[in-house]
Amino acid sequence: MAVGWARDGAVQEQIDASVGDAVERARSLLPEGEGLAHCEQCGEPIPVARRKALAGVRLCIDCQSDREKRQEAFSGYDRRGNKDSQLK
Repeated sequence: MAVGWARDGAVQEQIDASVGDAVERARSLLPEGEGLAHCEQCGEPIPVARRKALAGVRLCIDCQSDREKRQEAFSGYDRRGNKDSQLK
């Protein structure tokens, strides 16, 4: 079913593109390369188990949690839930 001037399937294509962009953004935030033994932000030791679980880890759990909280505050996604919010 076409909506307004959009052709059939345009809404789903926009949703798929938004999801794809979010996945790419999340992948770009994953650490890469050599991990650190000490947090680059506060200098606390990073536990061996964390370094083994996350290749390239550079922050301790507390500093990583703080960073993620700040990133959530600046999210560019409209999460109102209506269909029009998906069509940017």
